[in-house]
Amino acid sequence: YEPVRWVEDLPEGEIDKTARVLELIESYRMRGHLMADTDPLNYRQRRHEDLDILSHGLTLWDLDREFAVGGFAGKERMKLRDVLGVLRDSYCRTVGVEYTHILDPDERRWIQERVEVPHEKPEPSVQKYVLSKLNAAEAFETFLQTKYVGQKRFSLEGGETVIPLLDTVLDKAAEHQLDEVVIGMPHRGRLNVLANIVGKPIAQIFQEFEGNLDPGQAHGSGDVKYHLGAEGKYFRMFGDGETKVSLTANPSHLETVDPVLEGIVRAKQDLLDKGDRETGGFTVLPVLLHGDAAFAGQGVVAETLNLALLRGYRTGGTVHVIINNQVGFTTAPEHSRSSQYATDVAKMIGAPIFHVNGDDPEAAYWVARLAVDYRQAFNKDVVIDMICYRRRGHNEGDDPSMTQPGMYDIIDAKRSVRKTYTEALIGRGDISMEEAEAALRDFSSQLEHVFNEVRELEKHPIAPSPSVEKRQQVPAQVPTAVDREVIERIGDAFVTLPENFNPHPRVKPVLERRHKMSREGNIDWAFGELLAFGSLALEGRLVRLSGQDSRRGTFTQRHSVLIDRKTGDEYAPLQHLSDDQGRVMIYDSALSEYAAVGFEYGYSVANSEALVMWEAQFGDFVNGAQTVIDEYISSGEAKWGQLSDVVLLLPHGHEGQGPDHTSGRIERFLQLCAEHSMTVAVPSTPANYFHLLRRHALDGVNRPLIVFTPKSMLRNKAATSSLDDFTGDSKFLSVIGENEVDPAKARKVLLTSGKLYWELVAERRKREANDVAIVRVEQYYPLPKKKLVAEMQRYNKNAEIVWVQEEPENQGAWPFFGLNLPRRLPEAFPTLQVVARRPMAAPSAGSSKVHEVEQKALIAKAFE
Repeated sequence: YEPVRWVEDLPEGEIDKTARVLELIESYRMRGHLMADTDPLNYRQRRHEDLDILSHGLTLWDLDREFAVGGFAGKERMKLRDVLGVLRDSYCRTVGVEYTHILDPDERRWIQERVEVPHEKPEPSVQKYVLSKLNAAEAFETFLQTKYVGQKRFSLEGGETVIPLLDTVLDKAAEHQLDEVVIGMPHRGRLNVLANIVGKPIAQIFQEFEGNLDPGQAHGSGDVKYHLGAEGKYFRMFGDGETKVSLTANPSHLETVDPVLEGIVRAKQDLLDKGDRETGGFTVLPVLLHGDAAFAGQGVVAETLNLALLRGYRTGGTVHVIINNQVGFTTAPEHSRSSQYATDVAKMIGAPIFHVNGDDPEAAYWVARLAVDYRQAFNKDVVIDMICYRRRGHNEGDDPSMTQPGMYDIIDAKRSVRKTYTEALIGRGDISMEEAEAALRDFSSQLEHVFNEVRELEKHPIAPSPSVEKRQQVPAQVPTAVDREVIERIGDAFVTLPENFNPHPRVKPVLERRHKMSREGNIDWAFGELLAFGSLALEGRLVRLSGQDSRRGTFTQRHSVLIDRKTGDEYAPLQHLSDDQGRVMIYDSALSEYAAVGFEYGYSVANSEALVMWEAQFGDFVNGAQTVIDEYISSGEAKWGQLSDVVLLLPHGHEGQGPDHTSGRIERFLQLCAEHSMTVAVPSTPANYFHLLRRHALDGVNRPLIVFTPKSMLRNKAATSSLDDFTGDSKFLSVIGENEVDPAKARKVLLTSGKLYWELVAERRKREANDVAIVRVEQYYPLPKKKLVAEMQRYNKNAEIVWVQEEPENQGAWPFFGLNLPRRLPEAFPTLQVVARRPMAAPSAGSSKVHEVEQKALIAKAFE
């Protein structure tokens, strides 16, 4: 990759051979990893045609000839034999390096300078450090296997080298004076990492094995021991320095933690605020551990990698460590991926990849240091593929020999990496056998001591803690109204643009209308939302919104970031409200739901004071993130006590746009609601939406909020709000009662929500049906019991009560309300009827004409 400096100095006959040598060097850089000894189960003499000197027009007679090498290995001329020695030392020992796919020549050169050097063994102090970590890793697994025979723990046996590797990553992070290392990983080896890397008290881990858990979790679900997280502090082994370390909770959906971890790290970096998050200030290091089958097979891996360099999602580079067991549950690599390596997906973002033999802990130590240095130099992801094996099958009760008999014949006869490394050190005279065994005995005795402590703790039961519902009490009153001055200041911001800024001709009238609304009222949905964002920012809150078209808005309604028509420059009015305001960060996301929702969830976990929102382009698309909803949003608090305030904005409504642009799947969210797991709301006015967002941000309770937002209602002139609706004593109304019909004369009470309310009101006026009351349920969950009972007591007991929804009868809110209202509020709902579309497999009809017929029939039926 250096400029060629040899041609003019060579005799004409040597030019061809020299070119062949340089060609050979490049081949090793590109293909040397294919000859590296990276598989601890299968040593063989590897060869590849691209790396054969005969393939490059060279022969054995050329080995002792000198050639111009243009600065390779720091030299201008070298014998071919010496060139091959450096190449094989650099690329064909127990580390295989893939980096020639990287487009940036500076990055390639940086790696070359550190890889193309003579091989040297580490200092004795490093060797003893590595051995001590292997001792700790193996002693932990051996002890658990002895004391808890048959219990699932997803042991690290066969991959113990990951413990010194991770410890080295932390040591390097502390050397670089990073504030924190945040780890995300699946269950394989998790208990070992908790004990030996994060520093979770071993007594607590054993308590979990004993089942000696908090009885308060009976009101939540809790989770299995190998899904739990922890926090600790790491002190450097070499030199001064320390860093925080944490491991985030993770479900059995192996790679779901990836975007969640990145969101947690980005939030921590934003809170530390040590530099521009677009170009620096990346003082929190994300470390993700993966299995080989999951890294290649799970699509969220690619989605998360794709976020790595995007403005709204950058975390300054992640160190990925793949614990490559060479099998996924029972599936061999040739049946689980089409790529050469499990890591090939990482090439999409130009990440360097280091394949390292898990039986060479010294090589793993070297690679770990190099990986962190690369991350710090270029703020990019880097991948370590630690190829090892799984001694006990998928879990401790599994017999892997049924599906991989040949592999497990080798594994059963194989000695542990601790033993082989100890023998290597003794053979080299670096330590004595007595020193090695003494270190292992010492750690084992410590574990035995803690085990006895746990037995003693069984005699003293833990007092119950509050149930999940009672851990976060919702305040009775949360002031959410603002002064008129706040509204006017936000209105001014949309017309006070930088000098020479040229808004688009179609956008400029929108900005002027917002200014007018701030003085005269008739506030529409988009401006009501921006008032919520701006008012929170003026109170010092951080506001973050991301989505596939969030800056402009899918329905051309938001215009939160303005684009200069002539220059393309950007201007965000809400970032220019005052000198001491909170940040307002609104991003257009990648075309992703799974990773994008996971990222925002993670961000909200790490910054509980921020208003963190993700918006679907259409509500339907949130089903691409269903795993995050099931595993984190709806149950993270119940399983792990992990709190999140994330908001999902899901455009929802039947407007004849077909099955994929209609439903945010209300029924799915309501099915997951229990233990106050989240708030689900369908506001029908801009002001109520404004108060909902502000209440959510200010109430001090951290639980997710799901808002089914409008589409056509965005421009419904009837669905606007006055200035008084935002000021004075105004607040969020979970139930909005009837105010146009005399309750005593109502023969029928329609309960509904969202845009359908406005359609029903229009139909009532058309029919002059003044004996039909219409009540809006603005909050579905937690069920506003008192408000519903109070409203229904206003009406004649003989009035017919009907739930009216646009969705098919088997979808929407009816399955939830039809079950819960008569059962939980029998005094208010002795009976409850429903008007809805017929039960359907799809959310809606595909034809707009069919939709119109259905909608008219549905509304007519409500008044029969």
